[in-house]
Amino acid sequence: MNMSFLDKWRKRPPTRRSVPLAESVRADPESVIELLSECGLLRSHAATAGVELDDSVRSLERLDQLQPVWRDDPEVAPWLGNDAGLYLGTVLVRTVRGAVWHVWPDGQPVVRLASGREIDVVAAGHQWADDGAPELSQVYAEAAES
Repeated sequence: MNMSFLDKWRKRPPTRRSVPLAESVRADPESVIELLSECGLLRSHAATAGVELDDSVRSLERLDQLQPVWRDDPEVAPWLGNDAGLYLGTVLVRTVRGAVWHVWPDGQPVVRLASGREIDVVAAGHQWADDGAPELSQVYAEAAES
């Protein structure tokens, strides 16, 4: 049986609607924030360089100034990029009014601002770890203005 409307329906691109992360894991929001803010590898690299990660914008600026020694190790860079993105998201959620964690259907955590704009902080963290640009503090500043 040929039903052309099913072919069109199947070819539709998937939507990127997110849901609140706390609802998706059935946890309270503070527990989710704590879990995502761990960022062990990033914290270790930062501590070695004398940078304290205190969930402040200043700490993002100090991370931007680190020497990118992790780029020499192709196994470390992806993990560090992931941690950098989660740390960026943590700072956004803790300091920008109305910013909350959400998750896309594929499991990707993002930060949704009060305006409804969603920031793919993990992608931003990977770009920062790979190229140094955009800087984490720059992504924060652009998001905080929204």
